[in-house]
Amino acid sequence: MSLAKYKQKRNFSQTTEPSAGKAVQGKHVFVVQRHHASRLHYDFRLEVDGVLKSWAIPKGPSMNPADKRLAMEVEDHPYDYKDFEGTIPAGNYGAGTVYIWDKGTFELMNPDGSNFDKEALKELKSGDLKIVMKGKKLKGEFAMVKMKGREENAWLLIKHKDKYAVDEYNSEDYTPEKIKAQGLKEKAAAKQVAKKKSVVRVKPVAEAAPSPGTKKKTIAKKGKSPIKKVYKPMLATLVSEAFDGDNWLFETKWDGYRAIASVAGNKAMLYSRNEKSFNNDYPPVVAAVEKISHNVVLDGEIIVLDKKGRSDFQSLQQYKTTGKGNLVFAVFDLLHLDGNELQEMPLLARKNLLKTLLAKLDDKMVRFSAHVLKSGHRFFAKAREKQWEGIIAKKADSIYEEGRRGMSWLKIKIVNEQEALICGYTAPRGSRKKIGALVLGIYEGKKLKYIGHCGGGLNEATIGNLYEQLQPLVTKASPFSEKVATNMPVTWVKPRLVCQVKFQEWTGDGHLRQPIFLGLREDKPAKDIHPEIAKKMTMTATTLEKERTLTLNSKKVTLTNQSKLYWPIEKITKGQLIDYYLSVAKYMLPHLKDRPLSLHRFPNGITGPSFYQKDLDLTQTPGWIKSVPLLADSTGKNVDYLVCNNEATLAYMVNLGCIEINPWLSRINKLDEPDFIVLDLDPENIDFKYVVETARHIKAMLDGFKITSFCKTSGSTGLHIYIPTGTTKISYDSSRLFAEYIARHVNEQLPKSTSVVRAKAARNKKVYIDFLQNSRGQTVAAPYSARPKPGATVSMPLLWEEVNEKLRISNFNIFNSLERINENNDLWHDIKSVKNDLRKAIGEIENSR
Repeated sequence: MSLAKYKQKRNFSQTTEPSAGKAVQGKHVFVVQRHHASRLHYDFRLEVDGVLKSWAIPKGPSMNPADKRLAMEVEDHPYDYKDFEGTIPAGNYGAGTVYIWDKGTFELMNPDGSNFDKEALKELKSGDLKIVMKGKKLKGEFAMVKMKGREENAWLLIKHKDKYAVDEYNSEDYTPEKIKAQGLKEKAAAKQVAKKKSVVRVKPVAEAAPSPGTKKKTIAKKGKSPIKKVYKPMLATLVSEAFDGDNWLFETKWDGYRAIASVAGNKAMLYSRNEKSFNNDYPPVVAAVEKISHNVVLDGEIIVLDKKGRSDFQSLQQYKTTGKGNLVFAVFDLLHLDGNELQEMPLLARKNLLKTLLAKLDDKMVRFSAHVLKSGHRFFAKAREKQWEGIIAKKADSIYEEGRRGMSWLKIKIVNEQEALICGYTAPRGSRKKIGALVLGIYEGKKLKYIGHCGGGLNEATIGNLYEQLQPLVTKASPFSEKVATNMPVTWVKPRLVCQVKFQEWTGDGHLRQPIFLGLREDKPAKDIHPEIAKKMTMTATTLEKERTLTLNSKKVTLTNQSKLYWPIEKITKGQLIDYYLSVAKYMLPHLKDRPLSLHRFPNGITGPSFYQKDLDLTQTPGWIKSVPLLADSTGKNVDYLVCNNEATLAYMVNLGCIEINPWLSRINKLDEPDFIVLDLDPENIDFKYVVETARHIKAMLDGFKITSFCKTSGSTGLHIYIPTGTTKISYDSSRLFAEYIARHVNEQLPKSTSVVRAKAARNKKVYIDFLQNSRGQTVAAPYSARPKPGATVSMPLLWEEVNEKLRISNFNIFNSLERINENNDLWHDIKSVKNDLRKAIGEIENSR
């Protein structure tokens, strides 16, 4: 009878939540499930008398006795719910993602030796249950106390003071947010759960086409979430080749304007990825989607189809003025349906709902963008035969990540196309009037780079329209810092207009070969226009391969065990790690050039054993690998250190299991003269805000000496501060003494929150300012190095203004780092040219003494 309420709330034909389950005799379990429903909370369950007594804890359990967590009692759950993880589909009670945060057994704290269940029920009835938990995260004594004067179901979960309790300084490390956020973001966790068999597709929409005689399908139950004002489209990453994959679907790459259609009460808003309204440009599409009898948000592409069914971007451009052409809204995703936000639902489930929805609409102007499963190579061959622009590959179980360009959606192009900024135009020649050719540019980081002229594809009507739009932007100065050579005089314009061109290839100096103008891109902001270079190997392909061979720097590099999981929780493979390093190689290699490297190898990923290797076995190493023999003081023998100056060596090294890259502070031509002095800020059971505070104090002190410093995240728990030695010839001994002086001085300013003592016991609840890294042979994680930590975090260079209360180590990982670099360029690109006068600073220190 105690499960009647539970069963009453659930439709077991639509959810895989268990309906029953028999408890194991003598083994009393507890489980804490993180539940991302309309609001994130934690479900705390104790097995008593064969069922799970259950409470919803908004902030989650805490190991700090000072945190008295509100726990709202809910209906009993069946015993088998202890193992439930999955996505409860939209429209159902508790809709959202559930996964297990902690699990274990528990005992009564003061048993009297009688029946366990009777004792536990008696304590629950009295409103005072005392238990001992034995979980991975929750350990020791706890009390469940019913609150008086509050709602009937309000309780408090309180940690007792015992050997497992934590205090106010490190309690944050035991909150559910911090434990799960150690590199594992909420969306990544939801993705992981969505792969499990417990994920439910909203019934009765099937993945395959309906069989004859199937009953009429419904869409979804009414939900409570209002449609948001703006939805940011999820973006795809360009990769170099097609592939097959069991967990992938493949779609046509349409050549048009990406558009979001938000429909509420039969009124539609149609807008671009930069939130520009399309309502006045494409009223037939607006009228068509307004006939949908549901409140929905659709993601798709506005296109004009030619007679062969291909999307034609130039015809779409002309449609605005002529109104002629086969205008279509090709829809490939469904983000909201009748009060239900669907982004956490697996892609295939969203597409099945979408297909049913558009079948009911039955309007040729709004078309379902179909897909095929698994066979990417065959679909790409079809695309090439039909002369499409390319194809899109998407993980079938991927969630929708607004505004993010990740590796769950990939694009493979047949025709090379690129967005570019119009930065000027040349004077016309011959019969052409007003404009000869467009001068094109693109942002590399924050710098505008010239990429060539474009005269092809311009006709009289196009030129007239462009000329009118460019006149208000005319300026006397060139927007480029470099000198641009043209064969005719140039009229420069402010780089505001974005155009799309197709071209043969990129030349060696970074120019477009034979570009042809296709049209303007009003849907994309100028600041987002960067070079789009295909990744050499798709991350997805590497998860399907055990081995691959790449040609890098004219060397054949064999990469093994590409599908091995290096981050088992996040499902990140060795192949994905190698792809990350190759994607950032041109930014990272300058920081490694000619430096000896210590190899920290993780042959079985971050959860397996690791070991350090300094001495290469040259008999087993390819002949093209560069190394340097250095005398080891401890043994008196030469040690062959690896030196990484190119992509081939970087890939070889990572293939050995080097998750992180650890270079010396000096180069092989001046091994005893470090290029940098480093201060490593390492927090020990203290909030990260104190690391930020310490870093700001160090910067202020260095500024007082007129010394330029740089900061990066460690990728682990702290920050690294680099002080370039510049032209100063300084020994390791001198650099360490200088670092020690800074460290001790800041420690005097912040005695309660910092320490300069290496022993862990002495620096508990403090930020350890480590100056001992400044010794010959010591290494520090390189800029852009991945770290063997949850979430595949990266050691990321920062602007000093980013070192503030908003900074988080987990903000930077192997999936978003390249996008940040493209936006900001290498923030440390000029670190070698900084000329700090350390002798003067050391002199001032000596005089002050």
